[in-house]
Amino acid sequence: MEKITVSSDPAATEMLAVATAAGIDTVWDRHRMQQPQCGFGSLGLCCRICWKGPCRIDPFGEGPQFGICGADRDTIVARHLARMMAAGAAAHSEHGRHIALAILHLSQGRLADYKIHDEAKLLAVAGRLGIAAEGRAVLDVARDVALKTLEDFQNQDDETPCNWISASLPAKRIDRLRQLGVLPHNIDATVARTMARTHVGCDADYTNVLLGGIRAALADFNGMVLATELSDALFGTPSPVVTTANLGVIKPTAVNVAVNGHNPLLSEVICDVAHEMDAEARAAGAKDGVNVVGICCTGNEVMVRHGIPLATNYLSQEMAILTGALDAMVVDVQCIMPSLARVAACFHTQVVTTMDENKISGATHVSFHEETARETARRIIALAINAFGRRDQARIHVPDVKHTAIVGFSAEAVIGALSKLDAEDPLKPLIDNIVNGNIQGVALLGGCNNTKSTQDESFQVIAKTLAKNNVLLLATGCGAAAFAKHGLMTQEATNLYAGDGLKAVLTAIGRAAGLDGPLPLVLHMGSCVDNSRAVALATALADKLGVDLSDLPVVVSAPEAMSEKAVAIGTWALAAGFPTHLGTVPQAGGSANVVKLVTEDAKGLFGGYFLVEPDPEVAAGKLVAAIKEKRAGLGL
Repeated sequence: MEKITVSSDPAATEMLAVATAAGIDTVWDRHRMQQPQCGFGSLGLCCRICWKGPCRIDPFGEGPQFGICGADRDTIVARHLARMMAAGAAAHSEHGRHIALAILHLSQGRLADYKIHDEAKLLAVAGRLGIAAEGRAVLDVARDVALKTLEDFQNQDDETPCNWISASLPAKRIDRLRQLGVLPHNIDATVARTMARTHVGCDADYTNVLLGGIRAALADFNGMVLATELSDALFGTPSPVVTTANLGVIKPTAVNVAVNGHNPLLSEVICDVAHEMDAEARAAGAKDGVNVVGICCTGNEVMVRHGIPLATNYLSQEMAILTGALDAMVVDVQCIMPSLARVAACFHTQVVTTMDENKISGATHVSFHEETARETARRIIALAINAFGRRDQARIHVPDVKHTAIVGFSAEAVIGALSKLDAEDPLKPLIDNIVNGNIQGVALLGGCNNTKSTQDESFQVIAKTLAKNNVLLLATGCGAAAFAKHGLMTQEATNLYAGDGLKAVLTAIGRAAGLDGPLPLVLHMGSCVDNSRAVALATALADKLGVDLSDLPVVVSAPEAMSEKAVAIGTWALAAGFPTHLGTVPQAGGSANVVKLVTEDAKGLFGGYFLVEPDPEVAAGKLVAAIKEKRAGLGL
């Protein structure tokens, strides 16, 4: 029987063998049990929107060609995609709303456990939003920033776009999106309108449905950028820090607490309280005290801000529990596997849910509220210390796999590094090197993990190929974690894989910044919500050059796209004007018209388009070609 490689991560592969020996099913076992997956669903041709169905369209034209209500394949596929975009927008914007409300409550004196860590970022944000700041108290400015942000969930004027999208994209792009009628005015209303128009008996024009979905995707961008910028003000803007990644960061001699999910409001406090409770952990027998590690995007948040080591990304989150040395996994929202509680039941690990709207059967729920953040964090770490005493030492198996990772490249940090070469005009060195060809273009690699791909492999293949072709690499989310886990966020990786031009530029910047060598091959910009950082950098370049985003040699790649959030992110990247690669074939192949609209026609409308290619080597070649096309358009 042919051995199938499910992950390129040796630590995950090692732990999978442990799970098999113990008879514990993992995400890859459940994927295998689902085969063969429904062909109708894979093509997007199964409609469950009303209870007359489910209705299925025959992809070969021999059976039913319409649903019971009369919807055709184009309408059905478009509705599914638009609903995914709306769900993605809801997820990211709810995260952002939570941060905005926390800042509002802080400004009102209601939160004792938080403070504004980056006052300069807050003032910069206020300036972008048109809020006067000079001579005013910081918390008064914070209140006005929060209220201005919350307008993006409340504005009822269709003609006035959301504040944050207006403040975050070049004027040329805003004008183009306005002409196409896809600028969101209100995140909540846009999500609701998308759901309403895709209800049975409503919008049945596939182009109109998809334009509505694109509006929802742009609401997702709006929610992401406000979440990132306000988180920076509240918790600090990331700057380069050296840390480690992969399962080897779990210490058998410590109380290990993993933070998992996407919202940093609790994990930030846990990191602080862990230090305070170190002595209690040592008294319980943990000679290395409390060891906080990250998983998924909550892990990325604390990694880029504080250097907290990252254990793993989405697909192998169960593997952390299988080490037998994880005492608590603390989860908040998004991309958290419900299976965690079942796996943890085989060990001593406490799985702790914290958000009242996100519970898991079998987990311990500790309700989190910002007003009592430190108290909640202490209670959770106490649970972990207590669990430490119940460990079965004979079942501890921590892979000896971890890599150094240099992370924390916010847009401000990137521009700060460039300023070491030209303090008066920091963008000039980057532009000059794009013009002279040392840097051919820029690629943002993000997105999820997916069991349809060998975990992390496509990320590595695409990154190495692009780097060889002198493409500057940025990464977020589970993609960034893939690079960190495999040692591609190091100076050594730059020397090994970067083309001569890219290597020269990264080396010049690194040395000017005081490093004894180049910047890392891949620049970690943060969690998946922090894709907005890459857009901020692209916007600065576009404004400097007086061009639109679609004119820049910038591409996006999601080699293992999986979630509704990824659908929304990819779609707003398209709408922003970027060629956007998807390594997972979308559930849309049943409609040739929808496929043509997003892969071909979108190019004329937005300048961006979807490039679907599961083979990473072929995909990398297509991304290089897209960059060359953009360069040619600029006369380079």
